[in-house]
Amino acid sequence: MPLSDIQVRNLKPREKAYKVSDFEGLFVLVKPNGSKLWQFKYRMDGKERLLSIGVYPNISLAQARKTKDGARANVAAGIDPSEAKQQEKRQRREVNDQTFEKLGAEFFAKQRKEGKSAATLSKTEYHLQLASRDFGRKPIIEITAPMILKTLRKVEAKGHYETAHRLRSRIGSIFRYAVASGIAETDPTYALRDALIRPTRKHRAAIIDPQALGRLMNEIDVFEGQATTRIALKLLAMVAQRPGEIRHAKWSEIDFVKKVWSIPADRMKMRRDHIVPLPDQAIALLDQLRRMNGNGEYLFPSLRTWKRPMSENTLNAALRRMGYSGDEMTAHGFRASFSTLANESGLWNPDAIERALAHVEKNEVRRAYARGEHWEERVRLANWWAGYLENLQAM
Repeated sequence: MPLSDIQVRNLKPREKAYKVSDFEGLFVLVKPNGSKLWQFKYRMDGKERLLSIGVYPNISLAQARKTKDGARANVAAGIDPSEAKQQEKRQRREVNDQTFEKLGAEFFAKQRKEGKSAATLSKTEYHLQLASRDFGRKPIIEITAPMILKTLRKVEAKGHYETAHRLRSRIGSIFRYAVASGIAETDPTYALRDALIRPTRKHRAAIIDPQALGRLMNEIDVFEGQATTRIALKLLAMVAQRPGEIRHAKWSEIDFVKKVWSIPADRMKMRRDHIVPLPDQAIALLDQLRRMNGNGEYLFPSLRTWKRPMSENTLNAALRRMGYSGDEMTAHGFRASFSTLANESGLWNPDAIERALAHVEKNEVRRAYARGEHWEERVRLANWWAGYLENLQAM
């Protein structure tokens, strides 16, 4: 006769353990210490076996019967319930071991192997640290959109709206990595796309007035700081590449005969090799620089050690010493100066200007076509721009 909950609750311990049956193989084992354990007796391959279900009252009579029904279904399907339970435990342990922190470390290692730039790796590490403070040790499948939003709100509360958006994107990268690895099923950050405050885009300060740019070039000529910093600023203005690419430039990348600077993909923002034509004025600057530090690896080594490039703050700090505030001009702003004035001249194909800036065409077909295009025009453009800067100084 089936048991009732009152009967199970009133079972008393004896000197020896004893069993009280429910039905269909389910019974409760009452131990001398008073504990009551649900067990299910079944047969597999002609052998009698036992499945431990749990302790009463943690597992109620109704719950025990439900588990028993599932086990009987497994037996009917030829699946051993005990083995299925052990497999479930192993899977649960594996899931609990797949924390956000662990998967974040795997993703970071993947980025290293892919040759991501030092700046990208540094940002990834920073974002992972921010996220891991709140849910790094949680299994990734237990992390929800509201949980992530709470973390992002902390960043927003400090007014760091851009950082919050980038952090959401980075967390999403970890989840997509987990989905691809078969660990998670969805990316909860997708639901947060419209939940954050949109930052106001602020372009880097740049001088685009020709006369003002000429005055700046003259200020650089008489800069009383390090000679290498002065050359770096002049070269930066002349070749219109990113400050980080100038700082990390190596002598092995400069071809004085062909008059080109070959920047490898691992240093480029768009992860593509980039070749920069060098006008005669740039070659003259590089010759001057080579006499100063041509025996080292970097064109612009740190003052502390020749094994590292100059600090990322050096060029902007030099502009500040010349009296240019961050709202007037930045090292990165030379690119905007070049782009604006070259386009306004009406002399050059806009695509050639974009290629000179190493901007990548979004259209795959156009990008494949443009990769080998405009080189001759870019050489002429580089020479024109160097001469244009000289003319502005003479005005």
